[in-house]
Amino acid sequence: MIKSFRHAGVERFFRSGSKAGINPAHAEKLANRLQVLDFAKSEADMNMPGWGLHKLTGNLRGHWAVKISGNWRLTFTFERENAILVDYQDYH
Repeated sequence: MIKSFRHAGVERFFRSGSKAGINPAHAEKLANRLQVLDFAKSEADMNMPGWGLHKLTGNLRGHWAVKISGNWRLTFTFERENAILVDYQDYH
């Protein structure tokens, strides 16, 4: 279950469907990945074909990312079986 967000626009999109604060062209992929993340119990549950799940380093050490489009990624980490600090960012 998603317990916390870093990105207010993604949280609003997840809770209400509002596209304010996200790229509307990313809405379908974001919705799909957020739905799976909400049911995920660990980062391994996000390892879907084509999603490019990978562990992050540096300032985001301990976080994971899945591809949305271009350089845009949905990033997150897990605390027990809950996704936390869910973010939507162009971190490259």
